[in-house]
Amino acid sequence: MKFGVVVFPGSNCDRDTIHVLKNVMQQEVKVLWHKETDLSGFNSDDCIVLPGGFSYGDYLRSGAIARFSPIMQSVIQFANEGGKVWGICNGFQILCESGLLPGALLHNDNEKFICKNIYLKAKHNNAAITQNIDTNKALKIPIAHAEGRFFAPPAMLQEMVDNEQILFEYCDAAGNVTSEANPNGSINNIAGICNKNRNVFGMMPHPERASEAVLGNEDGKVLFESLLAMNHA
Repeated sequence: MKFGVVVFPGSNCDRDTIHVLKNVMQQEVKVLWHKETDLSGFNSDDCIVLPGGFSYGDYLRSGAIARFSPIMQSVIQFANEGGKVWGICNGFQILCESGLLPGALLHNDNEKFICKNIYLKAKHNNAAITQNIDTNKALKIPIAHAEGRFFAPPAMLQEMVDNEQILFEYCDAAGNVTSEANPNGSINNIAGICNKNRNVFGMMPHPERASEAVLGNEDGKVLFESLLAMNHA
């Protein structure tokens, strides 16, 4: 699988993501500057990643300006043609702003930036990045965001539930989905979602920061392994 990692002005998790994909997962990676528009070297078996950071300084709303970067029109077309797109943290915000994912990411309910390890668990195995994950296991993965509170109006949220578009839920270390385990006030403890076609994924936690033994945590690696397993099925 080939990966393209988009770098926006203000991205700060691009190098982490590139390192994990290239050096840990041993995959081909191409760095894509936000002003590029040519994704002809990628096909539907490949994946474009929008990494975390503070694109354009998070002015207006997080992701609201990056959504208009030249490359995003190509990313939208790539996704609409079946290509896989994965947004992490700020990348998730950009995907929601661009309409590739439903809902919105609002300010955390405590109105503060939160940077800490949290627990999440996969809700089902029906998406490429969750297919190999034990849905009963709580994964410890860090978050670092000020606008991570997922929100969708009732009708949209119900449609997401019906279509199994909720991928990850915040939980405690034992895997219990509780309000106390919700770090930012996200509706229904939602930590990650996908689109109806299951080829666009977004999540606030950072699996690339939890994918190496040297960091003391490899819980995030299973997400990358699940995505790669799709091409070897």
